[in-house]
Amino acid sequence: MTRRNDEVEALLREYADLVAITGGDAFKARAYEKAARAIGGYPADISKLDEGGLREIPNVGRSIADKVVEYLRTGKMAVVEERRARIPAGVRELIAIPGLGPKKALRLYEDLHIASVDALATAIEADALADLRGFGEKTQENIRHGIELLRRAGGRVLLSTALETAEEIVAELSGLPGCGRCAYAGSLRRMRETVGDLDVLVAARRSEPFMAALCELPGTAEVIARGAKKTSVRTVRGLQVDLRVLPPQSWGAGMQYFTGSKGHNIRTRTIAVHQGLKLSEYGLFDAESGDSLASRTEEEVYARLGLPWIAPTLREDRGEVEAGLHGELPEVVTEKDVRGDLHTHTDLTDGLAPLAQMAAAAARRGYAYYAVTDHAPGLSMQRMTDEKLLAQRESLRELDGTLRRMRLLHGTELNIDPDGEVDWPAEFLAGFDLCVASVHSHFHLGRRAMTRRLVRACENPYVNIIGHPTTRLIGRRPGVDADWDEVFAACARTGTALEVNAQPDRLDLGDEDILRAREYGAKFAVNSDAHAVPHLALLRYGVATAQRGWLTREDVINTWPLTRLRRFLRKGR
Repeated sequence: MTRRNDEVEALLREYADLVAITGGDAFKARAYEKAARAIGGYPADISKLDEGGLREIPNVGRSIADKVVEYLRTGKMAVVEERRARIPAGVRELIAIPGLGPKKALRLYEDLHIASVDALATAIEADALADLRGFGEKTQENIRHGIELLRRAGGRVLLSTALETAEEIVAELSGLPGCGRCAYAGSLRRMRETVGDLDVLVAARRSEPFMAALCELPGTAEVIARGAKKTSVRTVRGLQVDLRVLPPQSWGAGMQYFTGSKGHNIRTRTIAVHQGLKLSEYGLFDAESGDSLASRTEEEVYARLGLPWIAPTLREDRGEVEAGLHGELPEVVTEKDVRGDLHTHTDLTDGLAPLAQMAAAAARRGYAYYAVTDHAPGLSMQRMTDEKLLAQRESLRELDGTLRRMRLLHGTELNIDPDGEVDWPAEFLAGFDLCVASVHSHFHLGRRAMTRRLVRACENPYVNIIGHPTTRLIGRRPGVDADWDEVFAACARTGTALEVNAQPDRLDLGDEDILRAREYGAKFAVNSDAHAVPHLALLRYGVATAQRGWLTREDVINTWPLTRLRRFLRKGR
């Protein structure tokens, strides 16, 4: 089930937005944002804490703790209800537009009475914002692009949100009598970065108990349609869930069919037709006699078509069927292959847990090595200094070797400035085991300048990984504009890895960019970018994205033994 921590985090984030929209104290909004992050990243269940326990969480003071207790007791937070009532819901929706923050949303409402995304789009097209201070031509173009991104996303949710919902439903239905198998399929099983609706399959002789159970789950807000073969509901999170109950003997065929993608299924059905067969969700049949030839497992269905089993993450009609027919299907990287995480943060900068706690949690995951990469001083809000960084290095060296034979690496996340320079001179950078370099500002440089910026960072002999390369935030901020072919070629030439950042709102690089970069011979690092202990487990999303980009262990540097990784990190120096 959803952690109460996540519920409270979402509510506090909403309150911070509401404070900002209504022109409240910026420091107050920031305090609630910090508290939200701290509660969301807190490893224990906050519903078991009293006020005193809550106040032990970083950035949670008495006032915020009181409000959290109120919510845990009543299901409501009065200050949030009061702020919600002060502005139309449409204004709150405006801040979801990439490129439009709370202050601009408030200006639009107060000066032009704009209270919806559609009204804003109409106003831009009518040039009604031309005389509004702060809404020049470039700003309007950014907002227009942001609206397009928002509309393109439609009702889709992040992969992590969809997976959490699906796992709750599968766990509930799997426990019912008569359930032979239960699993999710569709775009979620293919691990697409966003999901529109959920497909859940059950193998059972009788369907009614499962249809009834889905309709009665606590997370079900609306029953859209209910039948013997298919029931559709909408959850409290707004996701549509389609449940189908299949005969147990059709399980494999059903999973293959409902996993998709549409293009992949067209390919497999075409192969079936050429062999005089018919493929459906119930099985693979002889087209003339109607005899069932394969249906119980996916492996059986693919084998009868002359194909190896194809990992769901590859089923996007990107050549996987042809590769399977020619024996060239890649053995994609798995989470078990990952030997260490090379991009994580502690409470020295914007993380929530101290070094020892993060390292201990990494050791429990069975890693052979683990890197701490707190922010460098160029990200001024983190207030990093040389002295703080060197003190952390000393603490890390003392801790190294004490955690289940896991080796600790001392790194940093550098900031790539508009000219492609990074924090600290070469002699200081030489002291790190590795350096991740990322763009954190100046997202709107022109294409040539942005390309030059990234290529220069790659050419720095101390930059080992380009972190979250495009800087995108899914559904909220587009990636920067660069000649990515030139950047990918530079990474391959200089021995600089591209990160596959596993944060669910980043997944950066995305799968399509990974496929392009791989063609240039670039290497990759799949990292959690963890800012709290629970975030380490987000690696699963990065690995899934790497699989969708056809990456193997050979492509991913943090699947390599430490000795080979260290040779790569030396970058020819």
